[in-house]
Amino acid sequence: MVFRVARAGPAAAFFVLTTAVAASGAGAQTAPAPAQTTPADTPMSLDPNSPLAALPDIGVAWPDLASAPIDPATTIATVDANTESRYAWRIDGIDGINDTLLRQRFAALSTLDANDHQPANAAQLDRRAHEDADLLNSLLRAAGYYDAAVVTRVEPGAKPMVVLSAAPGTLYTFKGVTIDGLAAAGDKAPDLAAAFGVKPADPVNSDAIVAGQAKLTTQIGREGFPFAKVGDPAIVVDHATRTATLDLSVQPGGARKFGAIRALPGNRVFGADHVAEIARFSPGDMYDAAKLDDLRRALIQTSLVSAVDLKPVQGATPDTVDVAVKLDPAPPRTVAGELGYGTGEGARAELSWTHRNLFPPEGALTVRGVLGTQEQLGSIVFRRNNFHARDRVLTLQASGVHTNRDAYDAKTFSLAGSLERQTNIFFQKTWTWSLGAELIASDERDVIVSTGAPRRRTFFIGALPTTLNYDGSDDLLNPTKGFRLGARLSPEVSLQNSVFGYARTQFDGSVYQPFGDRVVLAARTRLGTIVGAPRDEVAPSRRFYAGGGASVRGYGYQSIGPRDPNNDPIGGRSLTEFSIEARVRVLGSFGIVPFLDAGNIYTSPLPKFTGLQYGTGIGVRYYSNFGPIRLDVGTPINPQPGDSRIAVYVSLGQAF
Repeated sequence: MVFRVARAGPAAAFFVLTTAVAASGAGAQTAPAPAQTTPADTPMSLDPNSPLAALPDIGVAWPDLASAPIDPATTIATVDANTESRYAWRIDGIDGINDTLLRQRFAALSTLDANDHQPANAAQLDRRAHEDADLLNSLLRAAGYYDAAVVTRVEPGAKPMVVLSAAPGTLYTFKGVTIDGLAAAGDKAPDLAAAFGVKPADPVNSDAIVAGQAKLTTQIGREGFPFAKVGDPAIVVDHATRTATLDLSVQPGGARKFGAIRALPGNRVFGADHVAEIARFSPGDMYDAAKLDDLRRALIQTSLVSAVDLKPVQGATPDTVDVAVKLDPAPPRTVAGELGYGTGEGARAELSWTHRNLFPPEGALTVRGVLGTQEQLGSIVFRRNNFHARDRVLTLQASGVHTNRDAYDAKTFSLAGSLERQTNIFFQKTWTWSLGAELIASDERDVIVSTGAPRRRTFFIGALPTTLNYDGSDDLLNPTKGFRLGARLSPEVSLQNSVFGYARTQFDGSVYQPFGDRVVLAARTRLGTIVGAPRDEVAPSRRFYAGGGASVRGYGYQSIGPRDPNNDPIGGRSLTEFSIEARVRVLGSFGIVPFLDAGNIYTSPLPKFTGLQYGTGIGVRYYSNFGPIRLDVGTPINPQPGDSRIAVYVSLGQAF
């Protein structure tokens, strides 16, 4: 005899089970009982609410379901099955567990949490509660609580409360940790064992084990073992003692030194020799897997490579390891365009075409043109990246440009070359430098300062510009702490009626100081000087100027300083600039930046600190994943005649 009763909790389930056993047992041990008969004139009651008939032959009375105890796990049955309502939920019993990751994972995977903004009925709450109970139990076991138990209940109300009640039990710990084969690593074995990190008496935490395995795999590669194999951990849990043992197998495979770099068949970008120039290791250096990762990033950063395959292979001798390289090419050509408008600089359109590997390896050719209201330019640039060393760049350029500024009008042809060590957002350098040479022929128009009469002169200039920079900040485009220092020296020889020489020198410094997580105070200064020639002998395009988005904001481009009788700037032989701003994060990726700038141009060879022009304003920053986008609006505090009251600047990156 089988009875089917709707599930009302463990008590009812137990009843069905024991009844079935009793019936089965009675059938096996006694003769079948006579069938019960009902008089024909007595109709059978079909009322579902009527009491059930007695079962004298089975010997088990019908249970009183109304008075049966209700397990906390089934309190959910008290919620109306057809009513949908918003609900809340909580976890009891895990306050004593100091495991932030457990809570983060539960929040990320919880069905209750993912749907608590939508109404649910009793069946949905039951399913979600049991799913989350299984999830929480799994997370507790992963954290080392192998005896954990989780039950659910629903506290009725206008907004039902789903409760997961956890009993974590005892935290299991390791009784023994064995790393087989590590002794073959010799004197590096202790450091490798420390890298694994898991030791006796530690909790049996799966995250710690996985992290330790990853750290050991990384560290053994960094310690000179290119062919090392780290097996999967084997864990044996003893529930009687609440402990576990862990066994891990390691095959170091022997230490190696770097040998040669080999180009695998199918390499279509550049050869092994150029890869060796980019690498930060040489033959004979101890093998370090981190240096291979660094080389992989550098090859991708050339923008000529879409995929890199670097793998260690046995070298020519037993103690060396060669690096096999296969590079898949990326599209080598780029066409770029730019449209813009700047206060004091007018409208501007730029178009360029670049082939980044026209002269392998990494020999790029760029043809560039600019058409603007104040500037027209055409140039051809040859650029070789990673020139005999990482991030060393050789540049050769020929250009013709017509520049029409308030201060001067110049038609210039130049030949220039430079060798420099560059920084970039992928590999920010502490020290950078450049050595260059320029040959310039420039036909320039300005005015005679004493009379305001126009004049045009032709200058032939040779220059040897040199720069040295120190970057102690924490970010190239958005520094928040540290400081920067830079110096530029350009000895120049000029031929204009006669030959004379002079030197242009400029010093820059900036500092960044955080205040909490949302405010950075930034300040900068710039000092410049030209010694060896009077201002009037120096070509107008080679003098110092101030004003604009990268100088003193609030003023037009190059508008600060002494002026001629026509109220146009004439530049000077020395420069002083200061800036201070507060970079305040206000909402997510947005920030505001109040600023105060000051500066002036002087006719004396040494910079002064008098007669400063001040500008102030406020900026908005949008912090994108490739750097802050800057919008600054400034106004002059003590403007000169003709200065605009408002100036707007837009660019990528901070002002300094």
